[in-house]
Amino acid sequence: MGRKIVLLILVICFSSFNTTKSDKQYITRQGQVSFFSYTSVENIEAQNNQVLSVLDTSENKIAISMLMNGFLFKKSLMHMHFNESYIESDLYPKASFEGELPDFEIAVGEQATRMIQGILTIRNIKKEVTIKTVITRPEAQKYIFEGEFEVAIKDFDIKVPPLLQPNIAKTISIKSRFEYMPYEK
Repeated sequence: MGRKIVLLILVICFSSFNTTKSDKQYITRQGQVSFFSYTSVENIEAQNNQVLSVLDTSENKIAISMLMNGFLFKKSLMHMHFNESYIESDLYPKASFEGELPDFEIAVGEQATRMIQGILTIRNIKKEVTIKTVITRPEAQKYIFEGEFEVAIKDFDIKVPPLLQPNIAKTISIKSRFEYMPYEK
């Protein structure tokens, strides 16, 4: 049910795009987003393999949406703390990104690095970010995006109790991978 709502939101976001260029719209329903936090006490990492994203190459735009409780951790206690104490996924169930791709032209069989600029929303807080992304086009109807960037937890009002501050890094490294195929209406 949650994935259908997220898909509906992305479709609405892209409804302003020129519908005559539907051959320029691509989608992935199983994108991957992971994050990593290093501290001297304990590393924290998680991965979400059910991230939805839409790419419009005619408008050079991208939208990403994911449910925060979709992150999987090695320890169930980390999963619980992440969702209940830090992200508060019952109040803020999803995160999103809406961005633009400058100089998007990439020929079949080529790879290029681009800086994607946009707005990242976590816990209903919007922050402008730039994501360094390697874009590969292995065939005419497929794009692969692999990106990496960092966020400061304070930028999204994530509160860490003083006792646990040594266990949580102030900056979190985020990686993503999306394989886009043509969007079928």
